[in-house]
Amino acid sequence: MAQTNTAAKIQSPPPPKPTRMRLDALVKGRQVKPIRTLLYGVEGVGKTTFGAQAPSPIFIGAEDGTSHLDVTRFPMPESWTEVMDAVRTLTKEEHEFQTVVFDTLDWLEPLVWQFMCARDGVENIEAYGFAKGYIAALDEWRIFLAALDKLRDAKGMHVVLLAHSWIKPFKNPEGNDYDRYELKLHAKAGGLLKEWSDVVLFANHEVFAEKDKQTKRVKGVSTGERLIYTTRTAAYDAKNRYDLPESMALNWQEYWEAVQAHRPADPKALEAAIRKNAEALAPEVKAKVLEAITRAGGDAVKLAQLNTYTNTKAAEAAAQ
Repeated sequence: MAQTNTAAKIQSPPPPKPTRMRLDALVKGRQVKPIRTLLYGVEGVGKTTFGAQAPSPIFIGAEDGTSHLDVTRFPMPESWTEVMDAVRTLTKEEHEFQTVVFDTLDWLEPLVWQFMCARDGVENIEAYGFAKGYIAALDEWRIFLAALDKLRDAKGMHVVLLAHSWIKPFKNPEGNDYDRYELKLHAKAGGLLKEWSDVVLFANHEVFAEKDKQTKRVKGVSTGERLIYTTRTAAYDAKNRYDLPESMALNWQEYWEAVQAHRPADPKALEAAIRKNAEALAPEVKAKVLEAITRAGGDAVKLAQLNTYTNTKAAEAAAQ
């Protein structure tokens, strides 16, 4: 009898959940989402002002850098838990904010380490062992980024991550070592955040080197302009997914207009336009264009660049 009762209590495993990975669930075409921008640069260049110029911003920060600006901000977080609470509040509650600005990442990073050390009962981030604490911190940063993606999807908010820069030596595997500007975070965290961002911008004052004709000494001369740079060079890291100009004024409006102007169209529409223009080109040029379409593999940015090229070539052919 006891065996019968035991058998009756055994429950069959729950049925597997239906998979979302079905052909009838495919999503086609270009998806335009709020932008994820990481802006870092030298002190006093205007990073906070750039964030304040974004549409309907709300600031989250451990640095008291917004006191001179008429912006809305959460109370200064005293822990990493409070930072995450602020993100969850924006995700769950109704509001009219369109941009969340973190000012700055390098002031928030110690909160990540403090949270981990308190949780794991260790004295400091170095106590985990050589580089182990910084590697473990990546899990917390990934949770943070996943929460930001959830916020973007739920509320359609832009994300602006601000950070300072510092000058660090770069070991060049192809030649002599040199110094360069880098994101003022641990390298592993910085790499993760740059990879996640759609655009990484470096901000600096425009400076030219000028040699004195008499003394032959070189001095730096500032024009007073504050610029953002969008493409990686030996001097700094930068990237963008929108084929932006290499440099622009440090101004959200100009930046956003450039993003909109260079935001790639639907890949299928781009390919159709390229093929149409290719018909007006010389056979050998047309063949190269068609090969380039295949190499692009549906990449909208590459196709946008190719479309610009074929437009120019088609215009030149029509003028002849």
